[in-house]
Amino acid sequence: MMGLGILAGALAAGVVLGTAFFGGLWWTVTRALTAPAPAAWFAVSALVRMAVVVCGLYCFARLGLPSLCTCLCGVLVARGAVKHFTRRAA
Repeated sequence: MMGLGILAGALAAGVVLGTAFFGGLWWTVTRALTAPAPAAWFAVSALVRMAVVVCGLYCFARLGLPSLCTCLCGVLVARGAVKHFTRRAA
């Protein structure tokens, strides 16, 4: 049985990873629109964001499937939070 502390840590790490990924995506889109080379911004940002998230998920995958699923749930929670806080007022 997976310890509750490990699952809570996996959830918190998932929220951090998701915030970094989706917050970084939002930041990239806002900055790249005015950049002289937007394709480079998008390419480098995608590589960095994916590398960070894949490394984080790999660490929790080594702890077992419940830990990985909990971390992925944290990423989804962060997606909703970033989407909510970056929505422009209509």
